[in-house]
Amino acid sequence: MTLTLLYFARLRELFGTGREQADLPAEVSTLADLVDWLRGRGGVWAEQLAEGRAWRAAVNQDMAGPETVLNEGDEVAIFPPVTGG
Repeated sequence: MTLTLLYFARLRELFGTGREQADLPAEVSTLADLVDWLRGRGGVWAEQLAEGRAWRAAVNQDMAGPETVLNEGDEVAIFPPVTGG
């Protein structure tokens, strides 16, 4: 499965990219699986996406949780939480 991954704000800076096409192994089927796969890159990926770190995700521009099922061609955005006022 191929997805478009988008990273915003501090994550874009730390990961050194704002966008990538990722060809995922067959065992990646949910957002939780994707995040585990990204953590497997180690270093800053594991640190910034670690359990307890503040980040959010959207799939095809809809907020998503760990159980969200991913499909071929989905766009997944990962970003720090934001506040407004």
